[in-house]
Amino acid sequence: MTVGLALCAGCQQTTAPQETVPTETKEPMAGPTEPAVLKASYTATPLTLDGKLDDAVWATATEYPLSLAADATADGKSLLEGGTVKLAWDDQFFYVGVNFVDSDVVAEGAEDQLHHYRMGDLAELFLKPDEQTWYWELYVTPRGKKTSFWFPGRGRLGLDSCFEYTCGLKVAAQVAGTLNNWEDRDTGWTGELAMPTADLTARGEKFGPGSAWRILVARYNYSRYLPDKELSMAPALSKASYHLHEEYGRIEFVQ
Repeated sequence: MTVGLALCAGCQQTTAPQETVPTETKEPMAGPTEPAVLKASYTATPLTLDGKLDDAVWATATEYPLSLAADATADGKSLLEGGTVKLAWDDQFFYVGVNFVDSDVVAEGAEDQLHHYRMGDLAELFLKPDEQTWYWELYVTPRGKKTSFWFPGRGRLGLDSCFEYTCGLKVAAQVAGTLNNWEDRDTGWTGELAMPTADLTARGEKFGPGSAWRILVARYNYSRYLPDKELSMAPALSKASYHLHEEYGRIEFVQ
């Protein structure tokens, strides 16, 4: 069965230590030595955030496949459960849509603002203004839960203050299968994130055409059917360390 999960809005607080379903045409991702360019499509109509990825902009937005990190590929490993990412924007939000193959969908975290990467499957969005040190780490889980962290710089990574962040992040998700049931086999899950532009520009940066922003969309995939949890991302990094923001892709805002 397909399980629909409700929209989540607003952010709370927490303290803790830090840490494919192909549809449209895919664009090859550049390697970590040459930052990839990921196109975000403009939508004049705000998205209905329900995790279904059926808004008109998703039908035309460029699709990017997830990859393993370069060091894993060099070791002969292959991605076992793939996924895709699409980006969109309007005058108020930056949107990310994810579509993941997943044989065992699990999300044990029942609240927002948790370190969900320790609790099950997850899509992570990292956003960073190119000329600043600070950046965001944003989550959506198959359960429709969310987290938002903000780091003044990587040198402050792990401090409790980085997790005491509030914003207007909204998320939604849909599961094709049975959530948190290891005894069956699932198909996958889809998710959407909507980050308010007002939160991204609160310190004076521009966001949109003419601005310079870096991006990474990353995944944690836990499954009974995998030999170990699988980490994948778009664009590919040199290694599966999601805070390597020097290797993030660049956003191209398409109007």
